[in-house]
Amino acid sequence: MTIMDRPLFLLRQTCSILVRDRRSFRSMWAVSAYVIGAVLFFGAVMSYTPLGRITFTWFYGVTESRLAATLDAYRILMFACIFSGIRCLYHGIIISHMRTKWMTIGMAIRLVGMYALSQWYIQTGRVDSGEVGAIIFLVGMFIECLVCFLEGNRLAGKLPPVNAERPPVTQSDIFKFYRPILYSSFIALFIGPIINAYLGRTVDVELAIASYAIASSLMLLVTSFFSYTHQIVLNFYRVDRTVVNKFVWILSVAPTLLVAVICYTDVGVWFMANVMGVEQNLMSASLQALRVFMIFTLVFPWLDYVNGLVMLNRKTKIMVWSQGSNVLITFLILISCIAFAPRLNGTMGSLAQSFGYVAEFGVVMAILRFARNKK
Repeated sequence: MTIMDRPLFLLRQTCSILVRDRRSFRSMWAVSAYVIGAVLFFGAVMSYTPLGRITFTWFYGVTESRLAATLDAYRILMFACIFSGIRCLYHGIIISHMRTKWMTIGMAIRLVGMYALSQWYIQTGRVDSGEVGAIIFLVGMFIECLVCFLEGNRLAGKLPPVNAERPPVTQSDIFKFYRPILYSSFIALFIGPIINAYLGRTVDVELAIASYAIASSLMLLVTSFFSYTHQIVLNFYRVDRTVVNKFVWILSVAPTLLVAVICYTDVGVWFMANVMGVEQNLMSASLQALRVFMIFTLVFPWLDYVNGLVMLNRKTKIMVWSQGSNVLITFLILISCIAFAPRLNGTMGSLAQSFGYVAEFGVVMAILRFARNKK
C-alpha cells in the first residue's frame, strides 16, 4: 500500500506549484483522476491475479499459511489510494493558500476517529485478523480526506477563472512536470523491498527485520515533522531566500538531535519498553540501527531543500538520476554487508538507506552546481 501511495503524494507538490486558477485546477483534477485510476488498477491486479501471490511470497517472504490473510488486508487497503489521492490534491491548494493549519486539523480528527474505532474493535472482541487494522486505516484516511476536501474545495472556489499573469497550464504541462517525479518515485520504490529482501539473508533474520523496522519507524516518526522543507522552498524561496536558508539551517539540526536523545538517553529506552513494548535483545539491536540512521537525519532536510529548488525551477528530470544513484548505492552496500558483515543484521538496512540518501543528495547538488556554473 505504501508503494501504491507514492505516486499520489506527488500530486501535492504538483498542485501546489502549478495550480493558480480554476482552469489549471480542472486540468489538475483530470490528471489526478488518471493517477488514482491507474493506482487502483494496479492494486486490483495485485489483489486478484497470480502476480500478487508471487510478489507477496517470493519478494516479501510471506508464508503460504499467511498469504490469504495478507491478501485480505491488502484488498481493503488498496481503496485508501482513492482518499489519499484526493487528500493530496487538496493539500496542494491548502498549502498554496497558506492554510496549513487545516492539514493538522484533518490529521488530528483522523487520529481521534481511528482511536475510537480501534477501541470499539477491542471492546467488542472483534480483533481477529489484519483486516481490522486495514479497516481502521481506511476509515482514518477517509476522515482526513473529507476535512481536506471541504477546506480545499472552498479555497479552490476563490481562485480566479484564469490567471492573466501566467500562461495557461494544460494537462500536458502538468504531465511534463509530474512524469519525471513519478519515474524517480518509481525508482525509489525499490529501496524498501531491496532492503527487506537482503535482511532476509542475515545471520538472525527475525531480529534483523524487526530491529530495522523499529529503528526505521522511529526515524520516520522524527523526520516526518521536518518533511515539508520543499514546500517552504516552493512558497517562500522567491520571496526571501535568505530567510528560507536561515530557517533550513536551524531546522536541519533538529531531527538529528531528537534521534540522539532517543539513542543515547533513557528516553529512548523508556519509550521502546513502555510505549512500543520492545524486549531487551530487540531493543539493543534497534538502538544500534537507529544510531546509524543519524546519518540519514543529517542529510534528509537538505535533500528535501534541494529537491524543492529542483521543483521550483521545474527541472524534475534531475530527480530521476538522483533516485537512481540512491538505489544503486543502497544495493551495493547491502551486497557488501551480506558478503563481509552479515552479523550487522538490522544495522545493515539503516546503513544502506542512509548512504543511499547521501548519494542522492550529492548527485542533486552536483547537477545544480554544474547548471549554475554553466548559466
